[in-house]
Amino acid sequence: MKITSIILGIIVVAALLVVSGALYTVDETKQVIITQFGKPVGDPKTEAGLKFKIPFIQQVNPVDKRILEWDGQPSNMPTKDKLYIAVDLFARWRIVDPLQYFLRLRDERSAQSRLDDILGSETRNAVARHELIELVRTTKGREPLRDASLSEADLDTLGGLVPMSKGRALVEEEIYAAAAPKVEVFGIELTDIRFKRVNYNESVRPKIYDRMISERRQIAERFRSEGNGEAARINGNRERELNRIRSEAYREVEEIRGDADAKATEIYAKAYNQSDESVDFYEFQKTMDMYRTVLDDNSTLIMSTSSEAFEYLKSMNPADGEDSP
Repeated sequence: MKITSIILGIIVVAALLVVSGALYTVDETKQVIITQFGKPVGDPKTEAGLKFKIPFIQQVNPVDKRILEWDGQPSNMPTKDKLYIAVDLFARWRIVDPLQYFLRLRDERSAQSRLDDILGSETRNAVARHELIELVRTTKGREPLRDASLSEADLDTLGGLVPMSKGRALVEEEIYAAAAPKVEVFGIELTDIRFKRVNYNESVRPKIYDRMISERRQIAERFRSEGNGEAARINGNRERELNRIRSEAYREVEEIRGDADAKATEIYAKAYNQSDESVDFYEFQKTMDMYRTVLDDNSTLIMSTSSEAFEYLKSMNPADGEDSP
């Protein structure tokens, strides 16, 4: 009885092992390749659920059916215009033929390595066929912003963007079109490919920056020169206008002064033509004005006693024996 129980237990355990070895589940994110002695047998299992296989002989090899990512390492590449740039690329792919994928690559690490080779090679070829502007600008239809204060002549002097025929989006499509058939033979569908970053190589970056700085300085010097010319023109106009105002003011002053002198002369003439006493007073007043103008505290005046200018001085001196006025 005891031996029978042991044998029955062994049979149950063996049955459980057989059943557990024959049953397997396919996850919703996976697809399965069944291999027998290392070789695939049957069709891939792509539907999720409980499946059966020959226990102990057949093996389950899960293959991901989700969209997977490929993220390349930045690589230095020369453009058509001989500029070395660091290109960082990424792509998305998925396994559409799991049997072919399993036969050619076996696992995801091998697939990533093969994508490195294919996508890296096609990217290098595409970059070498295009100038830098094609890889930097997204589309060829984009118009640059312009300063509204600049004239057409200024825009012609400054220049514009380098002419382009495609743009980065079309270059990405070229890489995709060239790489997709090459990865398709591995049971892989390339869903998308994009530039993550395009940057100057470290060795040429300082030279590029120096050239950009030099161009900006040339433009600044041109604006500065134009500003100095405009300042000189404004200063010239200001000086000319100031001289005109001064000339007109001087002319007006001289006209007023001439009118005043004429009026004074008229008054003097009228006074001179009055009675003798008025004439004597006028002559006396003018003589006093002459003394005030000519003589000061340190003046020495030598004149003849018969001089008309000495007449009033002589009349003021009591020693001459004449009456003072």
